[in-house]
Amino acid sequence: MPGLLFDDIFTVENLNPNGEKFDKVTRIAAQSEKHGILMHLDVNTEIYPMKEKEKFVMVLTPTLNWNETVGTGDDMQNEQKSLADKFEYIMHGLLYKISEDGSGSDVKVGVYASFGGLQMMLRVDPIHCTKFKVDQKLFLLIRKLP
Repeated sequence: MPGLLFDDIFTVENLNPNGEKFDKVTRIAAQSEKHGILMHLDVNTEIYPMKEKEKFVMVLTPTLNWNETVGTGDDMQNEQKSLADKFEYIMHGLLYKISEDGSGSDVKVGVYASFGGLQMMLRVDPIHCTKFKVDQKLFLLIRKLP
């Protein structure tokens, strides 16, 4: 796949973990399989319902173009195939904060992005977030697994 920033398989552990409820949005708490990453993600569950214990692939990438040029979905009207063809739910947003927690060998990094008001937080080991930069535009893509 083109220049991916991050990809992993996640399992939904909890819906609305802090007890907050919104009409069309659910905050999911999910754990990744490969890297043990915790993710909180706001999903428009009116158009893309999610359930506890459901597994999905999540990808973060700066582009949907197969040729790895950076651009938005508008740039792709002339192309026939895009990375979006392989996924069911896609959001475009901005990485706005990277922060460090802990000390010694227990250091974790918080990666925060906003997708038009829908928020994502990844709690990850520093080695897995070297490609992230503040003010970076990115696409979040999800596809449920059977």
